[in-house]
Amino acid sequence: MRIVSLVLIILLSACSHTTKPSLYQQLGGEQGIAAITDGLLRAIEQDQRIVHHFVDTDIARFRRLLAEQLCNISGGPCQYTGGTMQQSHTGFNITLADYDALVENLINVMQQQNISISAQNQLLALLAPMYKDITYR
Repeated sequence: MRIVSLVLIILLSACSHTTKPSLYQQLGGEQGIAAITDGLLRAIEQDQRIVHHFVDTDIARFRRLLAEQLCNISGGPCQYTGGTMQQSHTGFNITLADYDALVENLINVMQQQNISISAQNQLLALLAPMYKDITYR
């Protein structure tokens, strides 16, 4: 009887032990990252505050690199192949207001994608330190 109880306890504890999904999984994996990326590109296109920064941008390349970066920093299997944030944004004179507008668009897109507030905050916390390398000083 003691062995049966012990086995039952082990089985119950194994069933109750759930691992929290990675941020990559919370964002929807590859498809979720693609949806966020595409939604953000549409939002940028409509945002007169920042669209001018993308006039001469190779959008297909930008899309690929943004998806790689979001996948990579969220714990996904992707490798980011772009330059550093400082290298990539030198000469664009991006202000803190421009950066904030992009973040605002990203939040709106994640809300439209029904991404949990927790996952949104996790992603934003990973992106926040990049502002110093992106914005013009």
